[in-house]
Amino acid sequence: MSTVQVEQVMVVPTELFHACGYFQGFCRETEKYLDKLLDPEQTQYLPRDKMEMDPSFKQLNPYCLFQYTDPQGAVHLFRYTRGKGQGESRLHSKGSIGIGGHISSLDATESSPYREGMRRELEEEVDIACEYSESCVGLLNDDENEVGKVHLGVVHLFECQQPNISARETEIANAGFQPVAEIMAELEYYETWSQICLQALFGENH
Repeated sequence: MSTVQVEQVMVVPTELFHACGYFQGFCRETEKYLDKLLDPEQTQYLPRDKMEMDPSFKQLNPYCLFQYTDPQGAVHLFRYTRGKGQGESRLHSKGSIGIGGHISSLDATESSPYREGMRRELEEEVDIACEYSESCVGLLNDDENEVGKVHLGVVHLFECQQPNISARETEIANAGFQPVAEIMAELEYYETWSQICLQALFGENH
């Protein structure tokens, strides 16, 4: 009898996140959290199907945003619609500005499993055909819905020299750069993590 290999994903105990300093929404104090959350003594790799239902753990997910500023100074973001083939069924058909996914036990062969997992996810999902600079700009936590209760997002901003990002997967649908002002006007169409990022990084009070 054959058995299907269950994906093992990187998680930390939710109580560790709370001990670092609980927040709801967006937090810019990345240095306060990441050294502790990514400490190999604290991370574990556990079955993804079980972790999707267990709020006593947080799955650590890179959430990568791609920004391009045109010659007139208008900021554009890469955005897309999540297709039905993507792993998290609770997010299907939602708009998103974030690329990324779970850190797998297969990434743990590298010295930095988190960075390797982020590199792998980006390589699988998008083609980056331009120069860019990347920085970690915040963390995302949303305990107000079932998806958010079991995930913790680490937000990376890629500032692109040209708007040359394209989707590698058919499940990243209707993909392309769009002015932030237009995206903000359709905020309710986007998944919660994208809404939180948009308001924190590009809203009136950012």
